[in-house]
Amino acid sequence: MTTSVEPPGVRIGHLPGTPSGGGLPGALAAEWTKLWSLRSTWWGLFGAGLLMGLVSMIMAEATVANNKDPGPEGPPGVVSVGDIATGAVETVQFVVLAIALLMVTGEYATGSIRATLQWVPPRGRMLWSKAAVAVAVVFPTAVLLTLIGSVVAWFWLDEWGRVDAGDLVHDALTIGLYLSLMSVLVMGVGAMLRSTAATLTTAFIFVLVLPITLVNTGSELLKDVADGLPSSAGRHMMNGDGPYPTVVALAILAAWTAAAAWGGITVLRRRDA
Repeated sequence: MTTSVEPPGVRIGHLPGTPSGGGLPGALAAEWTKLWSLRSTWWGLFGAGLLMGLVSMIMAEATVANNKDPGPEGPPGVVSVGDIATGAVETVQFVVLAIALLMVTGEYATGSIRATLQWVPPRGRMLWSKAAVAVAVVFPTAVLLTLIGSVVAWFWLDEWGRVDAGDLVHDALTIGLYLSLMSVLVMGVGAMLRSTAATLTTAFIFVLVLPITLVNTGSELLKDVADGLPSSAGRHMMNGDGPYPTVVALAILAAWTAAAAWGGITVLRRRDA
């Protein structure tokens, strides 16, 4: 049995004369095939749909209860079914983001990242092809999740629910945009950390824990900092009720996503698999 020795100073996937994996179309086709060959993808999508329905049902039931027995803040009144779906996304998003980040960290866990980088040597092309495939799956999934949440909310809200086609389209598109950008963001973080557990923990803290903690401090400065975080910007974009216009919220979220992707590509170029 013979073993091959990698020439000194040459990284895996950067050997002279190594083919580039069929260019971007080949990289996209490979990532698409790999994603749908994993059981975790199918279970993740099924789990996201199930959780969306469950959380939407709980939120709708709470709205009905508050209308029948209002608290000190008064009854919420008739609410849009899309608002329920948008609120449920804050919980369901972690299932969707896990599907995206596993496209990166899963390969580090199994060691298949070496083969991937041999097939697609340019680090930027490799990561962007993964991101493009993730967005192609996440965006329609987000639209479907919005419909699931809205239908469940409409059923449970009964007389306290309002359905508006324009609002529903808006909610579906903004949720799809939010989850798509956040998926690319966590993939960039995953490329930097190379660990599923570390990436999920970082995402949970950065997306959910940190904004809530900063807001609850009572400091106006820290509240402003919280409004500049990607999840806060995404929430303002979906709800349209932030301290800045929707286009600014989108710009903030896009800037964070671009920064994470740049960080992931930079780490990939500087470190071997």
